[in-house]
Amino acid sequence: MIAVAGNLSLDRVAGSPPRIGGGPFHAARALRQIRAHAQIVARCGDGDRAALLPRLASLGLPVTLLPGETTSQFSFSYDGDVRFMHVDALGDAWKPGDASALDRAVRWVHVAPLARSDFPADTLAALARGRRLLLDGQGLVRRPAIGPLELDAEFDHDLLAHVQVLKLSEEEAEVTGDLDVPELLITFGSRGSLVRVRGVETHVPAWRLPRDPTGAGDAFAAAYVAARAGGDAPVAAARRATAVVASLL
Repeated sequence: MIAVAGNLSLDRVAGSPPRIGGGPFHAARALRQIRAHAQIVARCGDGDRAALLPRLASLGLPVTLLPGETTSQFSFSYDGDVRFMHVDALGDAWKPGDASALDRAVRWVHVAPLARSDFPADTLAALARGRRLLLDGQGLVRRPAIGPLELDAEFDHDLLAHVQVLKLSEEEAEVTGDLDVPELLITFGSRGSLVRVRGVETHVPAWRLPRDPTGAGDAFAAAYVAARAGGDAPVAAARRATAVVASLL
């Protein structure tokens, strides 16, 4: 069994009305498509619970929605694969005790931060006990501040001690530099992804699709975790995840 943990968000894309976003939602869309045995553990502000929980639950996966004070909020637009993003509000930080919300059968977790403040090292340590973690690189490089999104490398390197798989976008990889993790995934949008395991790098191609790519990274990560949990090797898992994202979009 796998799980996805992260904050939900309210997203405004190219001036549109706010809509549900965040790693748990976009990952759940992919996991529903492949009929994965998965649990979604999410958090949002209590004031947005009535609006967001039905949208998340409608995807048909078991959902645990933790209480919170604030909901992450973002505004962004796209120019091809390039995203311009503004942080309107930051969600709550997760605590080690929140790991108890995961089912005891969970063995792989996709941790989907929206900012560096979402998952401190002690929380990742709690989530990793008896499990393997995929961490989205947003939790390393996204500076937790209101305003235009800023990336920097001022993250706690102790975070990586608990990570089996690190997924970075191309921009995030440029910020972090070379990092020593068992499995590294670098995504390049429509240009595919790079898989690095034990120093061996493999490029996995993708396809350009004329659709809003919001959430594609979360869908890729969730599908990758599902494939790895099912026994696929890293490169095969990346190929399967690429196909899932193409089908989803």
